Amino acid sequence: RRQRQMCIRDSFVGMWFLIIAPQRKRQKTHDKMLSELQTGDEIITSGGVYGTITNVKEDRFVVRIADSTKIELGKGFVTSKVTSSEA
Repeated sequence: RRQRQMCIRDSFVGMWFLIIAPQRKRQKTHDKMLSELQTGDEIITSGGVYGTITNVKEDRFVVRIADSTKIELGKGFVTSKVTSSEA
């Protein structure tokens, strides 16, 4: 009985280190990137659309995706910031 409890505990600890901890680290990195975005930054959305931030609001960005086209985008839909090597 005790050995079975230890096996269950060890399985949970293993899952934590293999799945949960890395996901939390990725989420913290993404949240930090979102908080540092500012007007003029080029981004990629979760739908694969590239755009340039023209205004930062509390819960969303205003993004220019074409010469005369701007959209408001929830912050959670920004996947990444375009770096100079990607441009």
